[in-house]
Parts: sequence; structure tokens; C-alpha cells
Amino acid sequence: MTHPFLDLAPLTAARFASVEDRVARLLDTRQDVVITQGEALLPLEGAIRGTAGPGTTALNVITGPYGQTFGDWLRDCGATVIDLAVPFHTAVTAEQVRAAFAEHPGIDFVSLVHAEAATGNTNPVAEIGEVVKEHGALFYLDAVASVGAEPVLPDAWGVDLCVIGAQKAMGGPAGVSAVSVSERAWARMAANPRAPRRSYLSLLDWKERWIDGGRKALLHAPAQLEMLALEACVERIEAEGLETVMARHASAAAATRAGALALGGGLEPYVHEAREAAPVATTLRAPSGVVASELVARALASDPAVPLAAGGGALAEEMIRVNHYGADATPGAVRGSLTALGAALAEKGLDVDLTGALRAAEQAWR
Repeated sequence: MTHPFLDLAPLTAARFASVEDRVARLLDTRQDVVITQGEALLPLEGAIRGTAGPGTTALNVITGPYGQTFGDWLRDCGATVIDLAVPFHTAVTAEQVRAAFAEHPGIDFVSLVHAEAATGNTNPVAEIGEVVKEHGALFYLDAVASVGAEPVLPDAWGVDLCVIGAQKAMGGPAGVSAVSVSERAWARMAANPRAPRRSYLSLLDWKERWIDGGRKALLHAPAQLEMLALEACVERIEAEGLETVMARHASAAAATRAGALALGGGLEPYVHEAREAAPVATTLRAPSGVVASELVARALASDPAVPLAAGGGALAEEMIRVNHYGADATPGAVRGSLTALGAALAEKGLDVDLTGALRAAEQAWR
């Protein structure tokens, strides 16, 4: 049989490099950008294992589950880890980071998640970056959820390792990801005897065999379809305009929050302050006595297409996620989510005002 996804000509090194260049432009960075052939956990782990070791003192900011994972990787590398954990319904502040440096002046590595889609908060990276820069620490950022939904500017913010994925706000594939790497980060890896080498986790292999070689020969056969999908994804963002894409996500977040507040039935925003809420997804706290996962199941039974999910792990009891990212950063997805949640709450015997919720959402769309 024939199929447009089969029997494709091999992806050339030049084509691969051109996609990297487009991703670099998306991030407005002059740093090296490496597209890694796997989901974003690959470069997230590779960047930590490449730059951290027994001599590292790391400030690991925890505003959600991924921050917890990064701390585990850092400890596994032998680093001394200072966890700065804040409640998941809020964001960390630059003042808290500054206080951590004052208490632990030996910190030379900072790990942070920009937007936590799992908890619905977003952190002030630009302000935190200023503090990190003052102390000369290496700055590692997970921008997988935020890219495409809000500004991600590694150079302007002093980020040394910025990892992105395309599967959320960018509306692209999950099977490839990317990391921008500063010269300081490359030097840290080169000096780290524990940095992975001859390994799928090795960023240094890409540096020495791909970048330093003028990007003439790929390390291995690339994930062809995923690379083509990433290229198409970036082309679509370029055509629409990054500012327009981000504005859609901001509008979806504002409309969802306003609509949920007007809907009633005991729903509340999980992230208390709107300025700390991520534009990629809105999290809501289920009404008292209602299990969030059960409410979401009822809502999806009425409309399986709406972008609703319960929180992960223990958060499944209390958290509802409206994943209004990518193709779902639209008024229709917001209306559908509010309508399905309203029906599920009404089935529970709770009073809701769907008309008011839809009106509030429409008025909040910017």
C-alpha cells in the first residue's frame, strides 16, 4: 500500500538544521539550539545530568510535580539540593529566590519550571533571572508548557538551558523537543566528568559531533515524521504570528477563569491570583464534597471533545484542568468546557448559572 507518511526520502542534515534555526528564532535566541529526538523529558534530564555533579549546589524551585522530579535527578547526580517549595496554588517570587541565595551563598545552579500545566501556575522568570544573574549561577528552565502561550526569552532572561516541547501551546508533536544551550552551559558540561557521553542523554555528543562539525552529519537517523510535524508547527506559528498565538492563550485563560467564577456550583480557581495563573491551562478546585475526577468523567460523558482532565495523582480528588492550549485555545473550547462542567455540576444537584458563565467568558475574551 502507499501512504503519504511512508517511503519518504531521508531527512537531510540541512533540513534538520533549518528547523533548529526556526526554533531559535521562535525563542529569539542566539544560543545553540539542539532538537532532541524524543519527548521533552529527554533534554530535561540530559541537561541536568550534563551540568550537575557532586560539586554542584542546586536551588530547585518546586511549584508542581516537575520541580520534584528535577530535584530527584539532581540528587541522583550527587548534587547538594536546596528545595524551595511553594504551595501549588501560587507562584514563587524573586524575593524568595534572593532569600535562598542569601541563606545558601554556594548555590551555583537554579532549576525552575516556567509554567506548570499540571497545577496551572506560572512563575516570573524574567525577575528570577535577574537574581540568578547577580549570583552567577547556571539557570535551567523548563518552558515546555509555556512556549507559545507566553513569552519565552532565554537570552533576555539569562537562561542557560531552556527546554521546550511542541505538544502543548505550540500545537505540535510530542515526539521531538529542543533545548537552547549557552556557552556557559557547554563549558559546565565539558568540565563535568559525569556528563553523559556516547549516550542518548548526551547533549555533549550533539555539541561535538553536530554543532562543532558545522551541522553537516546527523548523529543518527532522525525521527522523520516528528521532525516534519515540528517544521509544520513552527510554520503555522510564523504564519499566524507568535504574538497572536500567545494572545489566544491569554484570552482563553481569562475567559475560562471568568466563566468558572460566574458558573457557581462551588467551583473556584485553583491558583488564587490571576496574575500567577498560567495561560496554557486553567485549574479549578472542585466544590466541597465533590471528587474532581468523577465530575470530569460526568462532563466528558456529555461532551468527550472538551479539553477537560482531572489533576494527576493526589490532585485528582480536588483539581479540574481545562487544557485550553494549542488548537483548544479558542472561544468554542472554553464555552464547551463551561457547558460540560455546568451540566455535571447540575447533575450533582448544585446550582449553576450557565448563561451568566458564558456571558462572562465572552466578555473576558480579549
